[in-house]
Amino acid sequence: MKFSVNSSSNISSIPADAGEIHFSRPVKKSIVEKLLKKCRIKKVSFSSSTAKRISSKVKKLLQEKKVELIEEKNSGRPLSTDPKKISEIVELHRDFRPYREIEKTLGIPKSTAHYLIKYADRNKVKQGKQVVYL
Repeated sequence: MKFSVNSSSNISSIPADAGEIHFSRPVKKSIVEKLLKKCRIKKVSFSSSTAKRISSKVKKLLQEKKVELIEEKNSGRPLSTDPKKISEIVELHRDFRPYREIEKTLGIPKSTAHYLIKYADRNKVKQGKQVVYL
């Protein structure tokens, strides 16, 4: 599981066993140093626009610590629905339940259930205030 980090992120909210980090915006070297002291980071991912703007000092520090740098595309807003609830929605749909029945049993809007089943890119989820990449 990846945890999203930017310059205003609270480093204390990231668990010590986090192995992967995603930089949603360029971060300072001091923040990366705090992360490296707290976590055993193996991989760091970021978008192509963030890769252009991230400082060479940060990249050099990560390479010295043998952290794998990955450039990926994770566009769009994170899903605010709980991952357990998303799996319940998908299971009910697989059992050929209509959207109106899913709406009544789980207490979510029908349009949300339809979106989560048909169109949602389920790799970025929001847990509280923290964005988590699956």
